[in-house]
Amino acid sequence: MQKIVSKAITHGVYIVTTRTKEKVNGMTAAWVSQVSMQPLLLMVSIAPARYTHGLIKDSGYFAINSLAEGQEDIAQFFGFRTGRKFDKFKDIAYFDAPNGSPVLSQALAFFECKLIETFTAGDHSLFVGNIVEAKILKSDQNPLMFRWEDYF
Repeated sequence: MQKIVSKAITHGVYIVTTRTKEKVNGMTAAWVSQVSMQPLLLMVSIAPARYTHGLIKDSGYFAINSLAEGQEDIAQFFGFRTGRKFDKFKDIAYFDAPNGSPVLSQALAFFECKLIETFTAGDHSLFVGNIVEAKILKSDQNPLMFRWEDYF
C-alpha cells in the first residue's frame, strides 16, 4: 500500500538540517508541507529513530532545503548514512541561516523554521515550525519530485 501512496500522492525532496552546540546534521525527507498561512508554518514528518529528530528537539530550529531536479545524488547522500557515525557536512558546501541552521549552497531554496509544536502521528513526529527566514537560491530550476524507485 505504501508504494501506491508514494506513487499517487506527490512530494518534493528535501534535506532537513539542524545544528546544536555539538553537532550539525541533515537528513533526506519527503513528507514536508505548508500547514498555515497566518502564521506561515511548515511541517516535516520524522521518525523518532532518526538522529535529526533529537537534534531538532534540542536545537529548537531547523531548515528545510528544497532540492532541484537532478539532485537525487544529494538526497541519497543525506538519506543513506547516519549522522551518528558520519559527518555529512565534512565535504558539503553550506552556510548558516540567521539562527544557525545549515543551508546547503546547492539547494533550490531554503526555509529556516523555529520549532513551535511537535505532534505524534503514528510512527513519526510532526515538527511544526514558524518560518523565520526563506530564500530562493536557484530561480531557474524546478523542484525535485520524490519517486519511490529512486530511494527504495
